[in-house]
Amino acid sequence: MSFFPTAHASTGAATQSGEMNYMSFLPMIIIFVLFWFLLIRPQQKKAKLLSKMINELQKGDEVITNSGILGKISKIEDPFIMLEIANNVVITIQKNTVSGKIDRNALNKNTK
Repeated sequence: MSFFPTAHASTGAATQSGEMNYMSFLPMIIIFVLFWFLLIRPQQKKAKLLSKMINELQKGDEVITNSGILGKISKIEDPFIMLEIANNVVITIQKNTVSGKIDRNALNKNTK
C-alpha cells in the first residue's frame, strides 16, 4: 500500500480524469439552473412587484395587511401608514406590512 498516488503517463488517461471531474459537476449545475428559473427568479419578480405597489400607495387606497386587516389609507408618513379600519377608528401600521391593494370595482364585477 502506497501513500502516494500512482502517476499516469500522458497517454490520455489524465485528460479523461480531468473531463470526469468536470462532468461530475454537471448535475449540480443543472440543479442550480432549475432552482434559479423555478424558485429564485419568480420570487424576486414577486418581491419587486410588491415593493413597487407599496411605493405607489396613495391616500384613499384600500389595502389589506399581512395580518388580514382591511382598511382605507387616511395618511402616509414615510415608514408608516394611518389606516382607517372603521368610522373614526385609525391605526398606524408600517408600510411593509401591506400585502395587497383592494380594487372594489373589480370585486363588484366578480360578484355579479
